Amino acid sequence: MLTRDARFDGRFFVAVRTTRIYCRPVCRVKTPLQKNCRFYSHAAAAEAAGYRPCKRCRPEIAPGISPMDISSQLARQTAALISQDFLAEHSLNDLAASLGVTDRQMRRVFHAEFGVSPIEFWQTQRLLLAKQLLTDTAMSITAVAMASGFQSLRRFNALVKERYRMAPTEFRKQQQTVAARTASDLSLCLGYRPPFDWAGLLTFFEQRAVPQVETVHEGAYCRTVSLHRHDRVLSGTIQVRHDEARKVLSIRVSSELLPVCALVLERVKQLFDLQADPVVINKALGPLATKRPGLRVPGSFDGFEIAVRAILGQQISVGAARTLAGRLTLRFGSKLATTIPGLTHLFPTSQRVARATVCEIGKLGIIGTRARTLIALARAVASGDLLLGPGRRVEAVLHQLRELPGIGEWTAQYIALRALAWPDAFPHSDLGLRKALGGASPTQVLAQAEKWRPWRSYAALHLWASLADRP
Repeated sequence: MLTRDARFDGRFFVAVRTTRIYCRPVCRVKTPLQKNCRFYSHAAAAEAAGYRPCKRCRPEIAPGISPMDISSQLARQTAALISQDFLAEHSLNDLAASLGVTDRQMRRVFHAEFGVSPIEFWQTQRLLLAKQLLTDTAMSITAVAMASGFQSLRRFNALVKERYRMAPTEFRKQQQTVAARTASDLSLCLGYRPPFDWAGLLTFFEQRAVPQVETVHEGAYCRTVSLHRHDRVLSGTIQVRHDEARKVLSIRVSSELLPVCALVLERVKQLFDLQADPVVINKALGPLATKRPGLRVPGSFDGFEIAVRAILGQQISVGAARTLAGRLTLRFGSKLATTIPGLTHLFPTSQRVARATVCEIGKLGIIGTRARTLIALARAVASGDLLLGPGRRVEAVLHQLRELPGIGEWTAQYIALRALAWPDAFPHSDLGLRKALGGASPTQVLAQAEKWRPWRSYAALHLWASLADRP
């Protein structure tokens, strides 16, 4: 805290008894006396103790904690689903049922891990999002309330006053830059812990960008987005840029996505692996991480999309898989009017691919066995039997994937690495990994990787990247 070390940003928060304010450890305000400080592992715990967020360091944009920092698997899964705005459309009982436990057990384990209830945890997330929207946009108070997940404006105003000791309108009055913005200009920030290899991520995404769906344009990652909320389908675009000076990513969200901006931000965190703790990971990987200390594992915005792309990429080049994904999008995706050059379609939904025939997919140049695998995957996802995203039991999902025709260990592990955001996934049969490790057999590769647990996903990315360094 005294050195304002950015590596610890988001790992704890400092609350000051005299001011009743809590800050990030990187805050530039005058350092308080130690006797007046209280330390909390999560913003929700600080707010539950009666502290309000600092307006200078802005805890709402601090990077989240790594899933591996959460000791309980159940608490980890619960937090992941809450962060994906699960409670916006479901009850606590639904959340517990989706995890295969009782509501009481879930609440007990969660409180033991975070010091707050699941509802308090979610409430803090909603309020911090509202604070960010009030600070960074010109959205109306009503629009901020709705975008933050509140169904009642009265309840929103009351809770903000109760928790932050000021009305939403007072937040807006204090902002100097917001007057020049328009209500449709939604640009939000998300922090990370340095170092951060933005160039490496951008190159990875550019090489694999699905035509019509994704593009890297003028130093920004751009893509089309489609999300569901209360039986509505909301579609639009996002643009993500790197602000190295402020150590944040700046996310521009089209106005159509305002009702689901909480979910958009969570997906961006996953896509760019913003919760990673490089210091911990690099220490575990040792010399392997020396050349690229800021490496991140590229995640996904949509689990089904990544699974489709993994299947299309079986035993062919990255470029060929990208071409096939583009054809699949033109044939089964929906058109979307955008202002970003090159973005014209949404990636096909699982429901649409599930209705396709082997013959229809085969006309795109995709072999029959792979077409059948795509249809089987789409049907499993569309039915709700297969859920591809963080917060799921990894081994259970891997088992489901292996049961589908045409999905072997490599594909299952790659999906876990990107779609499930599992830091310990490792496609040990991959030819690139074998080459990077001197031509070792899959069994030997797996044995060598034991020393990198529980960060084998990062080890895999480092090994793949090392191939590009070879003459």
